[in-house]
Amino acid sequence: MNKKKWLTAILIIGVLVIAFFWGGNYQKSPNKVASNNVGSQVVESANTASNQNVEVEPTASSDAETTEIAPTATPGETAKPIETVKPTEEVTPTETAGTEVEKPTATPKPDTQAQPTATPKATAKPVTKPDSKVAATEAKQEPKKDKFLTDPVPSGKPKPVEWQNATVDKKKQLTATLSVSAATILDNMNIFNEDKLEVLPADGIIYKAQKVTFYEGESVFDVLLREMKKNKIHMEFSMTPIYNSNYIEGINNLYEFDAGELSGWMYKVNGWFPNYGSSRYVLKDGDVVEWVYTCDLGRDVGGYVATGGAQK
Repeated sequence: MNKKKWLTAILIIGVLVIAFFWGGNYQKSPNKVASNNVGSQVVESANTASNQNVEVEPTASSDAETTEIAPTATPGETAKPIETVKPTEEVTPTETAGTEVEKPTATPKPDTQAQPTATPKATAKPVTKPDSKVAATEAKQEPKKDKFLTDPVPSGKPKPVEWQNATVDKKKQLTATLSVSAATILDNMNIFNEDKLEVLPADGIIYKAQKVTFYEGESVFDVLLREMKKNKIHMEFSMTPIYNSNYIEGINNLYEFDAGELSGWMYKVNGWFPNYGSSRYVLKDGDVVEWVYTCDLGRDVGGYVATGGAQK
């Protein structure tokens, strides 16, 4: 009978042990965190002495709370729940093999508002187009050149006449005064070409001022060319189509640049230096024509404005 009682007791203990280990709340690893379930968690344990069950009351923690159950040393000991650990702050995910934080790209997405940078970039100012009326006013204020790049002629001065359109009437003879001078070179001998000393007159006068006859409709160039040929004075010139006029390169073998890089021949009529070529200036009866050599782009003879300089 004693053997039967012992066998029965052992069988009952075995059933209770099997029921404990196979129970629904058993964790394979007692050291790991138990699953978070909403509701009550009951831990059943076999008490060999009293055969009583210990029920663990549910905690008031949320899904974020965890409960750790201590492992049972022997079947005879009662499993006790350890203290519930409540999270105090939200855990920031770290960059681990299982968790990866998405970093924002350099270029913001279309639906993302871009944040201002530390140093704002300067934005380009919009180009404001001038008002049509203002542009028209400015256009009127700017001097308009003709097709041969001639600035407007001052009021009261004769306008240029293209030599192709000039009409020469040889039945009408008129008179004018003509002179040619290179006297300015005498004041600039330090920059004068020494090879030309023998062709420079002692007083600088190449053609003394005197009256000459010409035909109605002839230009300043026509009169100069005829008189230089008549008096056997050297003269060299070339046609400049862009200005529609002959350009005087040299008289009496005195050429441009012989007295510096700003030197050359200029002409004036009645004390005025025209701003167009001598082939386009039609003479009138009684005009005084002077050809002068400049060593300073007209400044030394009073013709700086005619060469494109600003009038003072």
